[in-house]
Amino acid sequence: MTDEDFMRQAIALSRRGMAEGAGGPFGAVVVLDGRVVAEGWNQVTSTNDPTAHAEIVALRRACAALGRFELRGATVFTSCEPCPMCLAALYWARCDRVVYANDRQQAAAIGFDDEFLYREVAKPIEARSLPMQRLLGAEALEVFAAWTEKPDRTPY
Repeated sequence: MTDEDFMRQAIALSRRGMAEGAGGPFGAVVVLDGRVVAEGWNQVTSTNDPTAHAEIVALRRACAALGRFELRGATVFTSCEPCPMCLAALYWARCDRVVYANDRQQAAAIGFDDEFLYREVAKPIEARSLPMQRLLGAEALEVFAAWTEKPDRTPY
């Protein structure tokens, strides 16, 4: 299969999920070694889960299917440029490549505007619109210290 074939599959998932009322018009497939290992489509409104974006759903399914928490060697085909949350997840999953169809300006034009999030993440914590307060840092740091001493920890 070609990149175009995988992208058409992601686009078809975006259409199907939207038509079935699962959520917004977004679809994704995770490809490893030339085969699709997982599919995902937006399920935010049908599952009441604000993190159930197509890419997140596909990443979760791929990791479960492969029995690992990283996706080195994988390409993710997604019907739209990933939002900041999905982009971060793609980095955390250590995917090799992301291929997308619609861009974020096209998504904004139909009501899915992520520009606010891109701007917020770049701001200093105290300047963000979501109030954040640091509390009990020293106590939490003790757990971090225990992690570094834990001989059987799984690094990631």
